[in-house]
Amino acid sequence: MTTRAGVLCAGSVVADVAKVIDAYPALDHLATIEQVSTGTGGPGLNMAVDLRLLGAAFDVGMLGAVGDDLHGDLMLAACATLRIDTTGVARIPGAVTSFTDVMVERDGGRRTFFHHRGANALFDGATADLGRSSARILHAGAPGIHETMDTALPGGGNGWSALLRRARAAGMHTNLELVDLPPQRMRRLVEPCLPYVDSLVINELEAGALTGLDAPVPTADGPVDWATLERMALRLIDGGVSTLAVVHFPAGCVAAAPGGRTWRQGSVRLSRTQIRSTTGAGDAFAAGVVLGLHERWPVDRCLRLGAASAAACVTSPHTSDGIPAAGACLAAADRAGYRPTGRPGDDRGR
Repeated sequence: MTTRAGVLCAGSVVADVAKVIDAYPALDHLATIEQVSTGTGGPGLNMAVDLRLLGAAFDVGMLGAVGDDLHGDLMLAACATLRIDTTGVARIPGAVTSFTDVMVERDGGRRTFFHHRGANALFDGATADLGRSSARILHAGAPGIHETMDTALPGGGNGWSALLRRARAAGMHTNLELVDLPPQRMRRLVEPCLPYVDSLVINELEAGALTGLDAPVPTADGPVDWATLERMALRLIDGGVSTLAVVHFPAGCVAAAPGGRTWRQGSVRLSRTQIRSTTGAGDAFAAGVVLGLHERWPVDRCLRLGAASAAACVTSPHTSDGIPAAGACLAAADRAGYRPTGRPGDDRGR
């Protein structure tokens, strides 16, 4: 990592079509759509966009696939505006750019996703040309929604593990992000990747599916079983993650490193009325952590920026629009304060 700089993001390129509704209807009943907007989305592209919004001064690039349609035009134009290199984004004739209809409840920001895989199903990053990239970090997101990358390879593993292995061999730090999948499928897709992953940033449901541990945190105000969540992170290290495993949830996050070292960070204290949509909050959290890793920050500072970035994200109804530069994120979070972690000295800004 000493002679490299930048982040290369590989995976999902999605057009998020956000539709703010008055309330979720019962089956066969009516909901009113109050707002409609289209923006960038997907665990691959969101990382690239959020890094730029946080003020990343290093190069940011994208590996992925879009169709030759209007949504493809919009995604590439957004990347151009943010100076995200799309040399590695294939434009596939006849394909539909992947999109998600995001139904966001007006009060509280709960959301439901209706996803069309489209061009993402055709993305093949296993043989992507990494030799031209001088990126310090390869971010991959996410197994489970890319048919080609998810397919098992004859020699073992899958497209994701092949991409991560090649990135590691090229001298990149590798970071992996996930989406919620049934536990058996999650383990089948992700376990072959873990030996080639340097950092992993996932939520408690994804971590529970991988580790077999259960510590649900349904609300930001708890209760929180911090000890079990730390065990999740430590078990991910035991599973092959080489440097840092981070598990985030509404009340905060935990992290673990080899040797048994753990960290805790509370989430930012926001009222329900401040939360417009939680869409993209996990990606925003991951972007804060990855920016800090790229800049070689201490882990506690990386986690604090992750929490601050996620908090900024949820104040907007759109996936990334609420995220300002890292300094502004941290200043706003420090003013609001952080939720307690049950460990003295961890709750700075309260």
